[in-house]
Amino acid sequence: MKTIVPIASALALSLAPLAALAELQTDTIDYKVNGEDFTGYLTYDDEFEGKRPGVLVVHEWWGLDEFARQEAEKLAKAGYTAFALDMYGSGNRATHPDDAKKFMQATMGDKQALEARFRTAMDILKGHDTVESSKIAAQGYCFGGAVVLNMARMGLDLDGVVSFHGSLGSDVQAKKGDVSARILSYTGGADPFVPTDQVTGFVAEMVNAEADLTLVSFPGVKHSFMVPDADATGEKFDLPMGYDEAAAQRAWQGTQDFYQKIFAD
Repeated sequence: MKTIVPIASALALSLAPLAALAELQTDTIDYKVNGEDFTGYLTYDDEFEGKRPGVLVVHEWWGLDEFARQEAEKLAKAGYTAFALDMYGSGNRATHPDDAKKFMQATMGDKQALEARFRTAMDILKGHDTVESSKIAAQGYCFGGAVVLNMARMGLDLDGVVSFHGSLGSDVQAKKGDVSARILSYTGGADPFVPTDQVTGFVAEMVNAEADLTLVSFPGVKHSFMVPDADATGEKFDLPMGYDEAAAQRAWQGTQDFYQKIFAD
């Protein structure tokens, strides 16, 4: 007896092995910077063939956490290879603002170490088999936003950087012609950690440096607006922060548009 398989069913069966093979790949990577141990998280989606741009993800002041890893996975699903790097060192993750502040201040206070940690992570990302090494960007949140902006100020070879509710002030000042990376910055209009005078000062700095800057301020939006757990964290520690779904979605879509543009040029 001959079995007749409907065309739609036959097509589904023929595509099933391909669908099973296409999935998100993740890897925890241990590495060293100047003799210190660090642990990062690399991810890509093998549904996309060939080499693709790479994006570094820099965590909030808490350290490399689940939120940073999830953001890296979102980038992977969008067609990039993402590396959520570690700026504090293996096992150094804060659960209280006092500890987070200490980690952040120690890291930001040593500009040579800051740059070395970032550059090492960038080299790891560039060297991955899936990455087109000439197309690299970086995005960061809170502390991480300040980090990627400082890397742009220092003139690192990045196509672009994106800061989400990151500090815009810095003791590293961009000089004319130093900033090659295009800059996209999202900030909350009701964020006391990034007050209006800091925003205007940053814009003036970038204008003087002749940098390619796009800055978006969301009126009434608080600090950490990208982080779904921000309301609970703010309430727990009495911090002026909060998630804003509309702002988060607009910032994420704007970032995808930004990457498509800078990597196409």
